[in-house]
Amino acid sequence: MKPLEGAFFLRRAPEVARDLIGVRFTVDGVGGPIVETEAYDRADPASHAFGGPTARNAAMFGPAGHAYVYRSYGLHWCLNFVCGTEPGSAVLIRALEPATGIEVMAARRGTTALSRLCAGPGRVCQALAVTRAGHDGAPLDRPPFALARAEAGGAVVAGRRIGLTKGVDTPWRFGLRGSPYLSRPF
Repeated sequence: MKPLEGAFFLRRAPEVARDLIGVRFTVDGVGGPIVETEAYDRADPASHAFGGPTARNAAMFGPAGHAYVYRSYGLHWCLNFVCGTEPGSAVLIRALEPATGIEVMAARRGTTALSRLCAGPGRVCQALAVTRAGHDGAPLDRPPFALARAEAGGAVVAGRRIGLTKGVDTPWRFGLRGSPYLSRPF
């Protein structure tokens, strides 16, 4: 596997989101291939960047190729990869196929159900021990993160994003067709 090039994240969020499917992602050596993503940009009413910069979304307005971590519903951390040529775009990592450090992920999540370890953005962060304090704004091309292109890719499917009240019809959710590790089927 080859590392992602520096320019990978300097593209529109939907392009990055689609191309992240199959990319191997680990945090401190724990993780696996990304199987589901969602794209957001500043013009999108569902995006945290839509209203402009705040203390919460500051990382979205920072350089591409960095992490943006926020808390969802006051319960779960969610990890995004900042991207684009203009500030305010990011890709939410919705699901991974558990591949490396499965025992560690299972202990963190309190379950051995492989298909549920990393199926959903909150589960991804819990399984990989991602937090705002430890990872928000951190560069994705340096430890504890590692990203590498997959040797062979599968078919990518697109559809509507999940759990939104605005921008619900935007088809910026991408996933690996037929993956048993998706947060929800397409």
